[in-house]
Amino acid sequence: MKALRALLAAVLCCLLPVGCGEAQAFPEDSTMARIRERGVLTVGIKFDQPMFGYKDPASGRITGFDAEMARLVAKDLTGSERNVRFVETVSRERENFLSQGVVDVVIATYSITQKRANRVTFTDPYYYTGQDLLVRAGDSTIENVGDLEGKTVCTAIGSTSADRLRSMIPRAEIEIVDAYSVCVPALVAERVDAISTDDTILLGLLAQHPATLRLVGKPFGREPYGMGVRKDDTVFRDYLNGLIARWLRDGQWDRAYMATIGVSGVTSDSSRPPTPEQDGT
Repeated sequence: MKALRALLAAVLCCLLPVGCGEAQAFPEDSTMARIRERGVLTVGIKFDQPMFGYKDPASGRITGFDAEMARLVAKDLTGSERNVRFVETVSRERENFLSQGVVDVVIATYSITQKRANRVTFTDPYYYTGQDLLVRAGDSTIENVGDLEGKTVCTAIGSTSADRLRSMIPRAEIEIVDAYSVCVPALVAERVDAISTDDTILLGLLAQHPATLRLVGKPFGREPYGMGVRKDDTVFRDYLNGLIARWLRDGQWDRAYMATIGVSGVTSDSSRPPTPEQDGT
């Protein structure tokens, strides 16, 4: 069986774009080696966040910046960006899906926090975001986060948004739901007064309801997104860090951004992480 696996790995190496004998060698039994042998990368991602992770109801294709990051990882590991299997992973299940081995990596607007780092291992940031507010287009009573006093705000369970709102606006009523897509009809029907989460996620929701909703446009707080892997899988983490650094240098990060988030007209100035050289590391 071992000899057969070695033969299959050798054949796969010859199919990779770098050519036979030039594929990167991975430590035996590493996550990378297992994914290459399997031939498919399994990624936890959101299905309801336009611009990051969104499942098109007509085609079933997963689109967005996180999806493009996942495809780049799959291409490096297996030779094709098509060799990726997406698993819907809502905020509250991200740590569980990693610890249970449901997915190899979570790329799902995953803000890096110390609390989460106690359960998973994060890569370096591949994206930076700020928290903002989405309100009804005709509501002029909310122009910044301070206006949420006495208002009802919708956000998703397992996100960092609720904690920040509670600390900044203790008198706001926070409604916690399973997914941000649940917040939108509640906002339109005036059951809540605002949705609060990362600004780029809100831009995706706004794109689906441009006539009825508006982005307040005054971000508060800045958070890094990281790719999550199983706790203490530092070998896989270091490999992914190398990919992120390469994409920032060679333009692949910028191309993924312009094809997804950039379509909205938002520039990448505040979202793009520095390269290791720019960061002084």
